[in-house]
Amino acid sequence: MDFSESQELQLMRDNLRAFAKRFPPSYWREKDATLTFPTEFWEALGEAGWTSALVPEEYGGAGLGALEMAIITEELSAGLGGTAGLLVISNLVFGTMSILHHGNEEQKRKYLPMMGDGKSTIAMALTEPDAGSNALETRTMAVRDGDGWRLNGAKVFITNIERAPFVLILARTKPIDQVTRKTDGLSNFLLDNPATMPGVEIKPIPKMGLNALKTNQVFFDDVKLTPESLLGKEHEGWKQILDVLNPERIVSAATCIGLGNLAIETAVNYAKERKVFGRAIGANQGLSFPLSEVKAQLEAARVLNYKAAWLFDQGLPCAAEVNMAKYIATESCWRACDWAVQVHGGYGYTREYDVERYLREARLHRLAPVSSQMALNFISEHVLGLPRSY
Repeated sequence: MDFSESQELQLMRDNLRAFAKRFPPSYWREKDATLTFPTEFWEALGEAGWTSALVPEEYGGAGLGALEMAIITEELSAGLGGTAGLLVISNLVFGTMSILHHGNEEQKRKYLPMMGDGKSTIAMALTEPDAGSNALETRTMAVRDGDGWRLNGAKVFITNIERAPFVLILARTKPIDQVTRKTDGLSNFLLDNPATMPGVEIKPIPKMGLNALKTNQVFFDDVKLTPESLLGKEHEGWKQILDVLNPERIVSAATCIGLGNLAIETAVNYAKERKVFGRAIGANQGLSFPLSEVKAQLEAARVLNYKAAWLFDQGLPCAAEVNMAKYIATESCWRACDWAVQVHGGYGYTREYDVERYLREARLHRLAPVSSQMALNFISEHVLGLPRSY
Protein backbone atom coordinates (compact mmCIF):
# COMPACT_ATOMS: atom_id res chain seq x y z
CA MET A 1 0.00 0.00 0.00
CA ASP A 2 1.64 3.20 -1.23
CA PHE A 3 0.64 6.53 0.32
CA SER A 4 3.22 8.60 -1.53
CA GLU A 5 2.11 11.18 -4.10
CA SER A 6 3.47 11.42 -7.59
CA GLN A 7 5.54 14.41 -8.67
CA GLU A 8 2.61 15.47 -10.83
CA LEU A 9 0.24 15.63 -7.86
CA GLN A 10 2.77 17.48 -5.71
CA LEU A 11 3.36 19.98 -8.51
CA MET A 12 -0.39 20.43 -8.79
CA ARG A 13 -0.59 21.21 -5.07
CA ASP A 14 2.27 23.71 -5.33
CA ASN A 15 0.62 25.48 -8.25
CA LEU A 16 -2.73 25.65 -6.47
CA ARG A 17 -1.15 27.08 -3.32
CA ALA A 18 0.66 29.71 -5.35
CA PHE A 19 -2.57 30.53 -7.18
CA ALA A 20 -4.49 30.94 -3.91
CA LYS A 21 -2.10 33.64 -2.71
CA ARG A 22 -3.39 35.91 -5.45
CA PHE A 23 -6.73 36.24 -3.65
CA PRO A 24 -6.15 37.14 0.03
CA PRO A 25 -8.77 36.97 2.80
CA SER A 26 -9.63 40.65 2.28
CA TYR A 27 -10.86 39.79 -1.23
CA TRP A 28 -13.31 37.17 0.07
CA ARG A 29 -14.33 39.34 3.00
CA GLU A 30 -15.36 42.09 0.59
CA LYS A 31 -17.21 39.72 -1.77
CA ASP A 32 -19.13 38.19 1.14
CA ALA A 33 -20.06 41.58 2.62
CA THR A 34 -21.23 43.05 -0.70
CA LEU A 35 -22.91 39.88 -2.02
CA THR A 36 -20.71 40.07 -5.12
CA PHE A 37 -19.71 37.13 -7.28
CA PRO A 38 -15.90 36.54 -7.27
CA THR A 39 -15.53 37.20 -11.00
CA GLU A 40 -11.81 37.90 -10.91
CA PHE A 41 -11.10 34.64 -9.10
CA TRP A 42 -13.29 32.54 -11.37
CA GLU A 43 -11.83 33.98 -14.56
CA ALA A 44 -8.29 33.49 -13.27
CA LEU A 45 -9.11 29.90 -12.29
CA GLY A 46 -10.36 29.28 -15.81
CA GLU A 47 -7.30 30.85 -17.39
CA ALA A 48 -5.12 28.58 -15.26
CA GLY A 49 -7.05 25.54 -16.55
CA TRP A 50 -8.47 24.36 -13.23
CA THR A 51 -12.15 24.73 -14.11
CA SER A 52 -11.78 22.19 -16.93
CA ALA A 53 -9.84 19.64 -14.87
CA LEU A 54 -12.37 16.83 -15.39
CA VAL A 55 -13.13 17.63 -19.03
CA PRO A 56 -11.46 15.12 -21.40
CA GLU A 57 -8.62 16.46 -23.52
CA GLU A 58 -10.62 16.05 -26.73
CA TYR A 59 -13.04 18.69 -25.43
CA GLY A 60 -10.36 21.08 -24.24
CA GLY A 61 -9.75 19.88 -20.68
CA ALA A 62 -7.15 18.00 -18.67
CA GLY A 63 -9.01 14.71 -18.32
CA LEU A 64 -8.29 14.27 -14.60
CA GLY A 65 -10.15 12.02 -12.16
CA ALA A 66 -11.96 12.21 -8.83
CA LEU A 67 -8.74 12.02 -6.79
CA GLU A 68 -7.29 15.05 -8.55
CA MET A 69 -10.66 16.76 -8.21
CA ALA A 70 -10.56 16.18 -4.44
CA ILE A 71 -7.04 17.59 -4.20
CA ILE A 72 -7.93 20.67 -6.28
CA THR A 73 -10.96 21.39 -4.11
CA GLU A 74 -9.10 20.77 -0.87
CA GLU A 75 -6.18 23.04 -1.77
CA LEU A 76 -8.41 25.88 -2.99
CA SER A 77 -10.53 25.65 0.17
CA ALA A 78 -7.42 25.49 2.38
CA GLY A 79 -6.09 28.65 0.78
CA LEU A 80 -9.26 30.60 0.09
CA GLY A 81 -12.18 29.25 2.13
CA GLY A 82 -15.49 27.55 1.48
CA THR A 83 -16.78 29.81 -1.29
CA ALA A 84 -14.07 28.60 -3.65
CA GLY A 85 -14.87 24.99 -2.78
CA LEU A 86 -18.59 25.38 -3.42
CA LEU A 87 -17.88 26.87 -6.85
CA VAL A 88 -15.81 23.82 -7.73
CA ILE A 89 -18.59 21.47 -6.57
CA SER A 90 -21.19 23.20 -8.74
CA ASN A 91 -19.12 23.20 -11.90
CA LEU A 92 -16.85 20.16 -11.87
CA VAL A 93 -19.47 17.72 -10.61
CA PHE A 94 -22.90 18.89 -11.75
CA GLY A 95 -21.86 20.14 -15.14
CA THR A 96 -18.93 18.07 -16.27
CA MET A 97 -19.77 14.64 -14.87
CA SER A 98 -23.45 14.66 -15.80
CA ILE A 99 -22.82 15.57 -19.42
CA LEU A 100 -19.66 13.49 -19.74
CA HIS A 101 -21.39 10.31 -18.54
CA HIS A 102 -24.82 10.75 -20.12
CA GLY A 103 -24.71 13.42 -22.81
CA ASN A 104 -24.67 12.66 -26.52
CA GLU A 105 -21.78 13.81 -28.68
CA GLU A 106 -23.52 17.02 -29.70
CA GLN A 107 -24.19 17.94 -26.06
CA LYS A 108 -20.60 17.16 -25.07
CA ARG A 109 -19.19 19.39 -27.79
CA LYS A 110 -21.61 22.16 -26.93
CA TYR A 111 -21.40 22.20 -23.16
CA LEU A 112 -18.10 20.69 -22.01
CA PRO A 113 -15.92 23.53 -23.39
CA MET A 114 -17.99 25.96 -21.29
CA MET A 115 -16.60 24.35 -18.14
CA GLY A 116 -13.16 25.75 -18.76
CA ASP A 117 -13.80 29.27 -20.01
CA GLY A 118 -13.63 30.91 -16.57
CA LYS A 119 -16.87 32.76 -17.28
CA SER A 120 -19.59 30.13 -17.14
CA THR A 121 -21.00 28.83 -13.86
CA ILE A 122 -23.16 25.74 -13.98
CA ALA A 123 -26.39 25.28 -12.04
CA MET A 124 -28.33 22.15 -11.12
CA ALA A 125 -32.04 22.30 -10.24
CA LEU A 126 -32.69 19.22 -8.11
CA THR A 127 -34.09 20.15 -4.68
CA GLU A 128 -37.75 21.08 -4.32
CA PRO A 129 -39.54 22.98 -1.52
CA ASP A 130 -41.64 19.98 -0.39
CA ALA A 131 -39.15 17.20 -1.17
CA GLY A 132 -35.90 18.24 0.53
CA SER A 133 -33.52 15.28 0.78
CA ASN A 134 -36.10 12.96 -0.77
CA ALA A 135 -35.56 13.80 -4.44
CA LEU A 136 -37.83 10.89 -5.42
CA GLU A 137 -40.73 13.13 -4.38
CA THR A 138 -39.93 15.49 -7.25
CA ARG A 139 -43.15 17.10 -8.49
CA THR A 140 -41.80 19.36 -11.24
CA MET A 141 -43.37 17.96 -14.41
CA ALA A 142 -42.15 17.85 -18.01
CA VAL A 143 -45.22 16.95 -20.09
CA ARG A 144 -44.92 15.90 -23.72
CA ASP A 145 -45.71 18.68 -26.20
CA GLY A 146 -45.13 17.61 -29.79
CA ASP A 147 -41.54 16.41 -30.06
CA GLY A 148 -40.56 18.32 -26.91
CA TRP A 149 -41.94 19.00 -23.42
CA ARG A 150 -43.55 21.74 -21.34
CA LEU A 151 -41.97 22.23 -17.92
CA ASN A 152 -43.86 23.36 -14.82
CA GLY A 153 -42.84 23.35 -11.18
CA ALA A 154 -40.53 24.88 -8.60
CA LYS A 155 -37.01 24.27 -7.30
CA VAL A 156 -35.22 25.67 -4.26
CA PHE A 157 -31.61 26.24 -3.10
CA ILE A 158 -30.34 26.56 -6.67
CA THR A 159 -26.91 28.21 -6.72
CA ASN A 160 -25.68 30.49 -9.52
CA ILE A 161 -28.61 29.91 -11.89
CA GLU A 162 -28.94 33.66 -12.41
CA ARG A 163 -25.59 33.70 -14.25
CA ALA A 164 -25.45 30.17 -15.67
CA PRO A 165 -25.41 29.55 -19.46
CA PHE A 166 -27.42 26.40 -18.79
CA VAL A 167 -29.06 24.53 -15.93
CA LEU A 168 -29.52 20.79 -15.41
CA ILE A 169 -33.10 20.09 -14.27
CA LEU A 170 -34.57 16.90 -12.81
CA ALA A 171 -38.27 16.57 -13.64
CA ARG A 172 -40.95 13.91 -13.72
CA THR A 173 -41.83 12.70 -17.19
CA LYS A 174 -44.38 10.30 -15.72
CA PRO A 175 -46.67 11.30 -12.82
CA ILE A 176 -45.65 9.68 -9.56
CA ASP A 177 -49.01 7.88 -9.29
CA GLN A 178 -48.39 6.18 -12.65
CA VAL A 179 -45.04 4.53 -11.89
CA THR A 180 -44.33 1.18 -10.25
CA ARG A 181 -41.30 2.55 -8.41
CA LYS A 182 -40.61 6.14 -7.47
CA THR A 183 -37.22 5.88 -9.18
CA ASP A 184 -39.02 5.47 -12.52
CA GLY A 185 -40.38 8.28 -14.67
CA LEU A 186 -37.71 10.90 -13.91
CA SER A 187 -35.66 12.65 -16.61
CA ASN A 188 -32.91 15.25 -16.77
CA PHE A 189 -33.01 18.24 -19.07
CA LEU A 190 -30.50 20.89 -20.11
CA LEU A 191 -32.08 24.35 -20.34
CA ASP A 192 -30.04 27.11 -21.97
CA ASN A 193 -29.88 30.66 -20.58
CA PRO A 194 -32.41 30.12 -17.79
CA ALA A 195 -32.21 33.70 -16.49
CA THR A 196 -33.63 35.07 -19.75
CA MET A 197 -35.85 32.13 -20.71
CA PRO A 198 -39.59 32.96 -20.90
CA GLY A 199 -41.48 31.29 -18.11
CA VAL A 200 -38.52 31.10 -15.71
CA GLU A 201 -38.67 33.22 -12.55
CA ILE A 202 -35.65 33.41 -10.24
CA LYS A 203 -35.87 34.75 -6.67
CA PRO A 204 -32.72 35.08 -4.52
CA ILE A 205 -32.84 33.60 -1.00
CA PRO A 206 -31.04 35.64 1.71
CA LYS A 207 -28.86 33.26 3.69
CA MET A 208 -26.34 32.88 6.49
CA GLY A 209 -23.07 32.48 4.60
CA LEU A 210 -21.40 31.96 1.23
CA ASN A 211 -22.98 35.25 0.26
CA ALA A 212 -20.72 35.80 -2.76
CA LEU A 213 -22.76 33.06 -4.46
CA LYS A 214 -26.47 33.65 -4.91
CA THR A 215 -28.85 30.86 -3.90
CA ASN A 216 -32.29 30.98 -5.44
CA GLN A 217 -35.80 29.68 -5.64
CA VAL A 218 -36.79 29.01 -9.24
CA PHE A 219 -40.25 28.72 -10.79
CA PHE A 220 -40.96 27.13 -14.18
CA ASP A 221 -44.20 28.17 -15.86
CA ASP A 222 -44.91 26.33 -19.12
CA VAL A 223 -41.25 26.47 -20.19
CA LYS A 224 -40.58 24.96 -23.62
CA LEU A 225 -38.04 22.12 -23.72
CA THR A 226 -36.76 20.99 -27.10
CA PRO A 227 -35.85 17.40 -28.03
CA GLU A 228 -32.19 18.43 -27.75
CA SER A 229 -32.76 19.35 -24.09
CA LEU A 230 -33.08 15.74 -22.92
CA LEU A 231 -29.96 14.36 -21.25
CA GLY A 232 -29.56 10.65 -21.96
CA LYS A 233 -32.73 8.57 -22.17
CA GLU A 234 -36.20 9.64 -21.08
CA HIS A 235 -37.35 8.25 -17.71
CA GLU A 236 -33.78 7.28 -16.67
CA GLY A 237 -32.93 10.49 -14.82
CA TRP A 238 -32.64 8.89 -11.39
CA LYS A 239 -29.79 6.63 -12.51
CA GLN A 240 -28.03 9.71 -13.85
CA ILE A 241 -28.47 11.58 -10.57
CA LEU A 242 -26.99 8.69 -8.63
CA ASP A 243 -23.86 8.93 -10.78
CA VAL A 244 -23.09 12.41 -9.46
CA LEU A 245 -23.99 11.88 -5.80
CA ASN A 246 -20.76 10.12 -4.84
CA PRO A 247 -18.36 12.57 -6.56
CA GLU A 248 -20.43 15.47 -5.21
CA ARG A 249 -19.90 14.18 -1.66
CA ILE A 250 -16.19 13.58 -2.30
CA VAL A 251 -15.77 17.20 -3.31
CA SER A 252 -17.90 18.40 -0.40
CA ALA A 253 -15.69 16.44 2.01
CA ALA A 254 -12.59 17.91 0.33
CA THR A 255 -14.01 21.41 0.80
CA CYS A 256 -14.54 20.74 4.50
CA ILE A 257 -11.05 19.29 4.93
CA GLY A 258 -9.49 22.33 3.28
CA LEU A 259 -11.66 24.85 5.11
CA GLY A 260 -11.13 23.11 8.45
CA ASN A 261 -7.37 23.23 8.01
CA LEU A 262 -7.55 26.89 7.03
CA ALA A 263 -9.46 27.63 10.23
CA ILE A 264 -6.90 25.70 12.32
CA GLU A 265 -3.98 27.47 10.65
CA THR A 266 -5.60 30.85 11.30
CA ALA A 267 -6.28 29.93 14.93
CA VAL A 268 -2.77 28.58 15.52
CA ASN A 269 -1.15 31.73 14.12
CA TYR A 270 -3.30 33.88 16.39
CA ALA A 271 -2.68 31.63 19.41
CA LYS A 272 1.07 32.02 18.98
CA GLU A 273 0.90 35.82 18.91
CA ARG A 274 -1.87 36.62 21.37
CA LYS A 275 -0.56 36.96 24.93
CA VAL A 276 -2.73 36.89 28.05
CA PHE A 277 -1.42 36.68 31.61
CA GLY A 278 2.09 37.03 30.27
CA ARG A 279 2.21 34.12 27.83
CA ALA A 280 0.86 33.04 24.45
CA ILE A 281 -2.63 31.58 24.70
CA GLY A 282 -1.50 28.66 22.54
CA ALA A 283 0.33 27.30 25.58
CA ASN A 284 -3.01 26.65 27.27
CA GLN A 285 -4.20 23.07 26.87
CA GLY A 286 -7.78 24.33 26.91
CA LEU A 287 -7.06 25.62 23.41
CA SER A 288 -4.19 23.46 22.18
CA PHE A 289 -5.96 20.15 22.83
CA PRO A 290 -9.16 20.93 20.87
CA LEU A 291 -7.13 22.23 17.95
CA SER A 292 -4.99 19.09 18.00
CA GLU A 293 -8.05 16.89 18.17
CA VAL A 294 -9.77 18.41 15.14
CA LYS A 295 -6.49 18.38 13.22
CA ALA A 296 -6.27 14.62 13.76
CA GLN A 297 -9.89 14.16 12.72
CA LEU A 298 -9.40 16.19 9.54
CA GLU A 299 -6.34 14.14 8.62
CA ALA A 300 -8.35 10.94 9.09
CA ALA A 301 -11.09 12.37 6.89
CA ARG A 302 -8.53 13.26 4.22
CA VAL A 303 -7.14 9.72 4.01
CA LEU A 304 -10.62 8.20 3.85
CA ASN A 305 -11.73 10.72 1.23
CA TYR A 306 -8.73 9.93 -0.96
CA LYS A 307 -9.62 6.24 -0.68
CA ALA A 308 -13.20 7.02 -1.72
CA ALA A 309 -11.96 9.05 -4.70
CA TRP A 310 -9.52 6.30 -5.71
CA LEU A 311 -12.27 3.69 -5.56
CA PHE A 312 -14.52 5.90 -7.70
CA ASP A 313 -11.77 6.34 -10.30
CA GLN A 314 -11.30 2.56 -10.42
CA GLY A 315 -15.01 2.02 -11.01
CA LEU A 316 -15.34 0.20 -7.67
CA PRO A 317 -18.09 0.55 -5.04
CA CYS A 318 -17.34 3.58 -2.88
CA ALA A 319 -20.61 4.78 -1.34
CA ALA A 320 -19.69 3.60 2.18
CA GLU A 321 -16.31 5.37 2.12
CA VAL A 322 -17.87 8.46 0.54
CA ASN A 323 -20.52 8.84 3.23
CA MET A 324 -18.11 8.14 6.10
CA ALA A 325 -15.57 10.62 4.73
CA LYS A 326 -18.28 13.22 4.20
CA TYR A 327 -19.57 12.80 7.75
CA ILE A 328 -16.16 12.96 9.45
CA ALA A 329 -14.99 15.89 7.30
CA THR A 330 -18.19 17.87 7.82
CA GLU A 331 -18.34 17.51 11.58
CA SER A 332 -14.58 18.05 12.03
CA CYS A 333 -14.65 21.16 9.86
CA TRP A 334 -17.49 22.60 11.92
CA ARG A 335 -15.59 21.98 15.16
CA ALA A 336 -12.38 23.41 13.69
CA CYS A 337 -14.12 26.63 12.65
CA ASP A 338 -15.97 26.90 15.95
CA TRP A 339 -12.72 26.52 17.91
CA ALA A 340 -11.03 29.06 15.64
CA VAL A 341 -13.67 31.57 16.72
CA GLN A 342 -13.16 30.56 20.36
CA VAL A 343 -9.39 31.04 20.12
CA HIS A 344 -9.93 34.58 18.84
CA GLY A 345 -12.22 35.39 21.75
CA GLY A 346 -14.46 38.40 21.19
CA TYR A 347 -12.55 39.29 18.04
CA GLY A 348 -13.62 35.98 16.53
CA TYR A 349 -17.22 37.18 16.57
CA THR A 350 -16.41 40.26 14.53
CA ARG A 351 -16.23 40.52 10.74
CA GLU A 352 -12.81 42.14 10.99
CA TYR A 353 -11.43 38.62 11.47
CA ASP A 354 -12.14 35.89 8.94
CA VAL A 355 -12.92 33.04 11.32
CA GLU A 356 -16.55 34.11 11.72
CA ARG A 357 -16.94 33.80 7.93
CA TYR A 358 -15.30 30.37 7.97
CA LEU A 359 -17.82 29.24 10.59
CA ARG A 360 -20.74 30.43 8.45
CA GLU A 361 -19.29 28.68 5.41
CA ALA A 362 -18.77 25.43 7.32
CA ARG A 363 -22.36 25.27 8.55
CA LEU A 364 -23.81 24.59 5.11
CA HIS A 365 -21.99 21.28 4.71
CA ARG A 366 -23.73 19.76 7.73
CA LEU A 367 -26.91 20.20 5.66
CA ALA A 368 -25.84 19.70 2.06
CA PRO A 369 -25.28 18.04 -0.34
CA VAL A 370 -26.34 15.39 2.16
CA SER A 371 -27.04 16.10 5.80
CA SER A 372 -24.91 14.51 8.50
CA GLN A 373 -27.95 12.57 9.66
CA MET A 374 -28.64 11.15 6.19
CA ALA A 375 -24.98 10.12 5.91
CA LEU A 376 -25.34 8.27 9.23
CA ASN A 377 -28.55 6.68 7.94
CA PHE A 378 -26.61 5.30 4.98
CA ILE A 379 -23.84 3.97 7.22
CA SER A 380 -26.34 2.41 9.62
CA GLU A 381 -28.24 0.61 6.87
CA HIS A 382 -25.60 -0.25 4.26
CA VAL A 383 -22.46 -0.69 6.39
CA LEU A 384 -23.79 -1.98 9.71
CA GLY A 385 -26.81 -3.77 8.26
CA LEU A 386 -29.27 -2.19 10.67
CA PRO A 387 -32.97 -1.75 9.76
CA ARG A 388 -33.80 1.31 7.69
CA SER A 389 -34.96 4.20 9.87
CA TYR A 390 -36.84 6.30 7.35
